[in-house]
Amino acid sequence: MIRFEAIAKSYGDAAILRDFDLVVREGELLVMLGESGSGKTTALKMVNRLVEPSAGRVLVAGEPVASRPLAALRRSIGYVFQRFGLFPHMTIAENVGVAPRLSGWQADAIERRVDELLELVALAPADHRARYPHMLSGGQQQRVGLARALALEPHIMLLDEPFGALDPLSRDALQVEYRRLHDRLRLTTVMVTHDMSEALSMADRVAVLSKGRIVRLGTPAELIASPEHPVVEALLATPMRQLSRLESLRATDTSATDTSAAGSSAR
Repeated sequence: MIRFEAIAKSYGDAAILRDFDLVVREGELLVMLGESGSGKTTALKMVNRLVEPSAGRVLVAGEPVASRPLAALRRSIGYVFQRFGLFPHMTIAENVGVAPRLSGWQADAIERRVDELLELVALAPADHRARYPHMLSGGQQQRVGLARALALEPHIMLLDEPFGALDPLSRDALQVEYRRLHDRLRLTTVMVTHDMSEALSMADRVAVLSKGRIVRLGTPAELIASPEHPVVEALLATPMRQLSRLESLRATDTSATDTSAAGSSAR
């Protein structure tokens, strides 16, 4: 579905991506994971030509993106920003309806589509259409951003650290919600994050980047079973430590409960 072929990107003497090859399969949710400066966001932005490669090419459905009209390419790909990216002077309905309006849709068709999208992301249209972004929580604003990205029914979604600015509860809820939407709408998604826990919980496959190259590509289970690179091991350390701690606490709690029950029986 999406193919990166021999990609390189430099700014002056600084090499951002080198020898970058990757195929994103149709219908999968692929996460590009890495620390700041690893090149993951640069690679993501090449899909809709927010960034152009210095060498190599990106193809979507077998066609080089460089050969497609820029406006048409970007209308065919949904993009979700980390910091919501909503227009503060527009209502929620106006924000969600931006792309259909720019594409020349009739007003009644835009209204129907906005209501459909708000319902899709679990925001009641009657309660949210006329509100402004500052009136919503961070989680609600990101739901609006997601609805806006889906407005023109794209088959491809690009997510640029979409949940990084949210509190933990909102982040977890939206991770689950997006995965549900991805499967329901049969999307192909490329998501960027620096959070291994997020990658493990959402991805079909994870591409781990370091210094502009992919150092590991595999399913979450494959990464856990065989990290194969120090960067992958380092990124796995925190979630694995947290998991170990939870298992230890659970075992301690179970042991204490069993001991208490045994004491009660003895009496």
